[in-house]
Amino acid sequence: MRLSDLLHDAGLPALPGTDPEINDIVSDSRRAGPGTLFVAMRGTRCDGHAYLGEAAAAGAAAAVIAADWVGEVPLPAIRTPDPRAALACLWDAYYQHPAAKMRLIAVTGTNGKTSVSTMLEAIFRAALCRTGLIGTLGCRSSGRVIAAENDDPLANMTTPDPAALYRVLAQMRDDGADTVIMEASSHALALGKLAPLHFAAGVFTNLTPEHLDFHGSMEDYLAAKQRLFSTCETAILNRDDPHWAAMASACTGRVLTCAQRTAADFTACEIADRGTQGIEYLLKAEQVRFRVHAPIPGRFTVENTLLAAACASALGISPLAIQDALAGLAGVEGRLERVPLPGMPFSVFIDYAHTPDALQNLLHTARSFRTDGERIVLLFGCGGDRDPTKRKPMGRIASELADFVIVTSDNARSEVPARIIADILRGIDREKPYAVIESRAEAIAYAIRQAREGDIILLAGKGHERYEIDANGRRPFDERILVRQAAEAYRKSK
Repeated sequence: MRLSDLLHDAGLPALPGTDPEINDIVSDSRRAGPGTLFVAMRGTRCDGHAYLGEAAAAGAAAAVIAADWVGEVPLPAIRTPDPRAALACLWDAYYQHPAAKMRLIAVTGTNGKTSVSTMLEAIFRAALCRTGLIGTLGCRSSGRVIAAENDDPLANMTTPDPAALYRVLAQMRDDGADTVIMEASSHALALGKLAPLHFAAGVFTNLTPEHLDFHGSMEDYLAAKQRLFSTCETAILNRDDPHWAAMASACTGRVLTCAQRTAADFTACEIADRGTQGIEYLLKAEQVRFRVHAPIPGRFTVENTLLAAACASALGISPLAIQDALAGLAGVEGRLERVPLPGMPFSVFIDYAHTPDALQNLLHTARSFRTDGERIVLLFGCGGDRDPTKRKPMGRIASELADFVIVTSDNARSEVPARIIADILRGIDREKPYAVIESRAEAIAYAIRQAREGDIILLAGKGHERYEIDANGRRPFDERILVRQAAEAYRKSK
């Protein structure tokens, strides 16, 4: 693609005097070469502008730089106020605006993004739409898995980096997708990954402290989420969350609210908690009224299904398709996911809860379906190189709501696991039963070896992840396999 065409289609200024063929767009000077366009971005650890010389030496055809850069520029360069947003626009243009004719739906919030996105995928597929999904659990196009990797192989993928995101959208377009649902992380919004996209609907789940190591404050975290709603035709907001009004203030399109406890455009009434069988309620809105049943336990399922149903209804999906899809849910991977253990006198659930709010919701859910005499055994840790302020509160919540707590590791990354555990223990009530086992594999084996009849064992933090990250990098780690192995050892010991 000629540089002039690429810049024009990306909405960037022309570069007079040169018009090379561009075969790749890079933001890492080590990947620069003949025919590449180098985008210099300022990061938290280094400034890409410092590597303009390396990109030029490698043969890069041109560069995109910040408008205020005053240093040497050894190759033809386009100046822009926001190189990060420009990178997204360039990849969007490179793939010929793949989302232009598709209906895009984005889900943002601290907790619930994956569940609501998965529910929306099920609903739109039930309505016979050709549907794509982009998020934490990966990318699917009409049920087909599409590989997408971030530039950082150790990063969790919620919203892929632009090089992968717009390639995935192009594959979905080529598959004939008409509707794409994606999780919009605060990082993606703050870093301009979604800059060229326009959404038919944006869904806000909730906002609780998270990623403050990146954003610095709750105000900046909220501001990142607000960015989504300036690009949406319709906003679906959880009015039960205290931040809903702040999100509404950022909306430029139609605003619709959902609630269980206050007046809203979509309301969940006559809520019935069926324990392990899930939830039921009556959804009431001005134009529609129908019953919702979902076989996933927990009051948070009411919130998630209500948001998904409201969004789908607002976009013209019939109540019957919504009801059928939600009633047929088999669950969401890594979200209160039960590990099948036939014949075992205890149960094991895997959940992604890794924030204080999510951990509290998980434990309240487990308490809602346990019966007299059943213990809740919680195993959890906190991630390294991430917001340390949540560790003590999570220890306190664990002690308050679980009957037995096992504190262990969870993606320590470059940090020393014992240091993270010490932070968690500052919140643990030492008068209540708990254990500390640094190795997560050993902690899982211990939880099952010591299990009593009726125990509800919750493995919190990793959810869908099938890896562990420590100072040595990423290695395979599947809790489901470890649970089955430990259960087999338990069986043989009895």
